[in-house]
Amino acid sequence: MTAATSNVPPLGKYLASTEKKTRDKAIKNLAAFLSDPENEVPKAEMAKLWKGIFYCFWMSDKPLVQQALASELAELILIITTTPSSLAFLEGFWETIVREWNGIDRLRMDKYYMLVRRFVNASFRLLLRNDWDEGTCESYNNILSREGGPLCPNDPKIPASLTYHLADVYLEELDKVLANVPSTSSSTPSAPFLLLLSPFVTLYARTPSSATIKYLQTSMIEPLLASISTSDESEDDNPRSRKKRRLESGVTNGAYPHLVANYCKDIPVSTLKKRLVRNLFEVASQPETRDANRRKMYAIWENEKEDGDDEDED
Repeated sequence: MTAATSNVPPLGKYLASTEKKTRDKAIKNLAAFLSDPENEVPKAEMAKLWKGIFYCFWMSDKPLVQQALASELAELILIITTTPSSLAFLEGFWETIVREWNGIDRLRMDKYYMLVRRFVNASFRLLLRNDWDEGTCESYNNILSREGGPLCPNDPKIPASLTYHLADVYLEELDKVLANVPSTSSSTPSAPFLLLLSPFVTLYARTPSSATIKYLQTSMIEPLLASISTSDESEDDNPRSRKKRRLESGVTNGAYPHLVANYCKDIPVSTLKKRLVRNLFEVASQPETRDANRRKMYAIWENEKEDGDDEDED
């Protein structure tokens, strides 16, 4: 820890000011402080800092102002010059969001949904900047899944609506980030999709909430499998069963084309689905998986396996 570590500017009260000019100046000063590699924020100070940032965003009351501020706050993750400090800042974000979520009134909820989306996008850009380093991705996953994290499977204090929103935007934002990475690029490794998805698979396996299980299955896992199958049709000479599933699910185009293209640079698209389904099966087999959840995961595996058998027979 550097000598400057203890000299975190007292920005909290300025960030939460009722005056927009004061808040704007505080954000600029914060960005300047965080961009200096000599500066770090101790955990105790991070909590105070994030409380001020949270209420800074709370005070923004016009749509264009809210959008600009949400983007500016998320970009702070990338302004910070060291990855550990960026992850610490991101951890402070999620701790604050989880703690304050139930106190957000209905009129402000949409803008906080937007803020979460911006931070998910910036988080993926941070991982991309680190060439999808496995250790960095695992640290990010731990922020999401640990006790107090938005995807913790056994913490009843986590607001379900926050978990559901994260499930809604997670793959969309990953696909957006990968849209800017040429699918033929050899300089940047492919995104470790199964590793990035693992917090949701673990949550699906271990949550005691039947509502969360249903939401993840119908809003994330099933649409993802259908989307991959749709993307795979161009490689399939006789896609009758996939076409049937696509029509039944309402998926008419690959929902995550950049994600699929990035992962499948040198392998068939069908391999991505096989690996995903195999991963679900392996997690279902773990002793920590709840029995009711295990049955649902095995059912997905059986369904996809049977569909693959049908295609082989065509």
